[in-house]
Order: sequence, then structure tokens, then C-alpha cells
Amino acid sequence: MVPHLVTALTGPINELEQRVLDSMPAIERWFRLEWMEHTPPFYSAVDLRNGGFKLAPVDTNLFPGGWNNLTSEMLPLAVQAAMAAIEKICPEARNLLVIPENHQQSTFYLANIVQLQRIFHMAGLNVRIGSIDPAIKKPITVALPDGDSVTLEPVVRGKRRIGVKDFDPCTILLNTDLNAGVPGILEDLHEQYLLPPLHAAWATRRKSAHFRCYEEVAKRLGKLLGADPWLIHPMFERCGAVDLSTPSGLDHLGTQVEALLAKVRRKYKEYGIKEKPFVVVKADDGSRGMGISTMRDARSVAELGAMLGARQTPPGAQDILVQEGVLTRERINEAVAEPVVYMMDRYVVGGFYRIHAERGDDEDLCAPGSSFVPLAFEQSTHLPQPGVKPGASAPNRFYMYGVVARAAMLAASYELELTDPEAEAFS
Repeated sequence: MVPHLVTALTGPINELEQRVLDSMPAIERWFRLEWMEHTPPFYSAVDLRNGGFKLAPVDTNLFPGGWNNLTSEMLPLAVQAAMAAIEKICPEARNLLVIPENHQQSTFYLANIVQLQRIFHMAGLNVRIGSIDPAIKKPITVALPDGDSVTLEPVVRGKRRIGVKDFDPCTILLNTDLNAGVPGILEDLHEQYLLPPLHAAWATRRKSAHFRCYEEVAKRLGKLLGADPWLIHPMFERCGAVDLSTPSGLDHLGTQVEALLAKVRRKYKEYGIKEKPFVVVKADDGSRGMGISTMRDARSVAELGAMLGARQTPPGAQDILVQEGVLTRERINEAVAEPVVYMMDRYVVGGFYRIHAERGDDEDLCAPGSSFVPLAFEQSTHLPQPGVKPGASAPNRFYMYGVVARAAMLAASYELELTDPEAEAFS
């Protein structure tokens, strides 16, 4: 399904699409050379926002759920990418253990686990689901609404390996972002491949580190395209640890918000954009407790402080990221929509639109009430139509989405190299 746009794509984004199509051989060569030097994340998902004048990633997930949102037509791409990824890491791989989120009773989430199990089974692996949830003491089978079922088995720890009963995996795939911290059962596994690595988890990862890396990638891609990197990059400010229940904490956040808004206003003026700029404030460590707040002026900071102060237990000091807000001009049946691109190894394997009928075009759509519509990535991200008028071809737009999403994935590879505790300093 192709989304209905409230306004036709015009101005900078059309020019960007044209430059992306004209530069396709150079773009693909650039990515090939980058992947000779850097290792892509095992899998990833990138949330994009298309404002009509700007297309930018706003979040990169290195432990993506939602694989059940990909259509069956996309499955062959995912299977081929899984084969390539496993072959690079462990060619002799036979057994794969998937570790899901703890305390996860959602049948929607478990359908995602079933899809991952299906993908890796079709890639030629024996796959079991091992839970590290202390509440799971014996295997349990959960029936899903679509007729599938999933069996969760308790993980057993040996001296240097983990597995489940009568199953010794050589590779462990994490589908949990470990935002509550890394449990000891996953540490010191020197004889098994752990994917993604533990330093990709929110226990150590920071959004600001990712977007610093993405800023560098966007500059390089912008230079290749002969385009302003701002058209694909959301500006940001890292606030550091801030206690929003204190006046000094609110003042510090207000200063950062105003500074970033001033930068965005200058860019809007440069491009003749009439929209009112905004920023989003979110936890730098990916924690879900704080949520995401949209702000258009410093008064919004005071409102956020009052809301947090009204809680019985204020959150205390928290690392905060202020990021340029990017509108989403895309709609499906009048509901606000944003594309999410899924990748495995260095390949785009699918995607979908996250839609929310109750949210505005400047709000976070990853909230209760959201739903999903598949994107036609199985064909169009690989088969753009050069020569077609910019803005008129969905395959061209989807190819552009894939380019920007892969740029974010490349930034994630830089980020993981920088934060690898076992690597030498990354230059």
C-alpha cells in the first residue's frame, strides 16, 4: 500500500530523491567499501520521518521486535540475509538459541519470536527459544491467535556456555535490549557467539553516541550526493544527567531546548519552511520510563517539570537527549504514519508503516494504539525507477528510505566499534 501524502513531495526532498537516483551506483559502491572496513549490526530496525522537506532517522533499534509485521513476500529476503550473516560469523553453525524479552506475555511480541524462529530455521539452523526470565522454571507452550505456538524453555548455564535441555547452541541471538541491565547468566560466554554483543544493549548504549556517529555518516553521504547533510540528519544536543524535579535541572534543559530550536529556525529560514520548529526530549539511555515529549518553546520544559514533579516518586537524575523534531507528512487512511525499515546484516529485508490515528504529525507514534501496514520493500527498495519524475514513484521513495536507513545502520556499526570494550581505540 502506498501512503497518501497530505502534500505532494516538493522542494528539497524532491531534489534529494533525484540526487539519490542519479548517484545510485556511487551510493552502492560507497556502502560496499564501508562494509569492507566495518561490520554491520547483526540485525536492526530504523524509524524514519518524512517531513516533505526532510527525511531523517529518529531511532535505530539493534534488538528489533516486530518481525511478524513483515509480509510473507518479504520472507525470502530475510532468509537469504540470515544465511549471509550466519555464514560470516559462524559458517559451521548448527544450533541457534533465541533469547526473548523477560515477562513478555504479549502474543503480538511472541508472534515476532515465531517469525524469527521461522527465518533462521529456513536459513538452515535448529532453533530453540530460551528464556532467562526467572519465573520460567520449565518449558511452557503459548498458543497464538493465528494458530501458531511458541515453546519457551528455561536457559541452563554451564561453566562457559548456556543452552536449554538437550540443546547446545553455538550462537545466541538476543531479542531483548537488556535496558534493565545485563544479567550475569549472559556474561563470560567465551565459547559461544552472542549476537548482538552485550555492549549494544541499553545498559551501556546511548542515543547521543549513535547520532554523533550518524552525523558523521550523513556528512559523508551528503558530500557524495552534493546535498546539505541536514536534509537527512536530525540535529541534537546531549544534556547529560539532569534532574527535572529541580529548578536547576529544568533551567539546564530549557537552555538546551532553546539553543537547538534556534539552530532549527535558522535552517527553516534558509529553506523557506513555514512550519513551526519543535524538538523532542527523550532518555538518552533508551529507557521507556521517561517517554518522549514534544517541545516548541521553553514553556514546555516547565510543563514537563510540573508533570514529573507531580509523580509520587520523581525519576531523579537521568541522561537526556534533545533532538530536532521531524514532522511526518505521510498518512494511511487519514492516520499519521512513519516508515520503519528492517535490516539483517547489511541488507534491507522489509519494512512497514507504523500508524496512529490519535497522534499528530509532530508526535511519537510508538505508543499504545499504534498499528502497522506493510511496505512493499520486497521489490521496490531494490528496483528503483530512474527517470521517473521525483515524488511520483513509490519505488523511488522506498529506495531512498533504504539508503537513509542503511546510513543509520552504518552509524550503528561505527558506534559499536567505538564502544567495544575489547577493541583498541577506533580511529
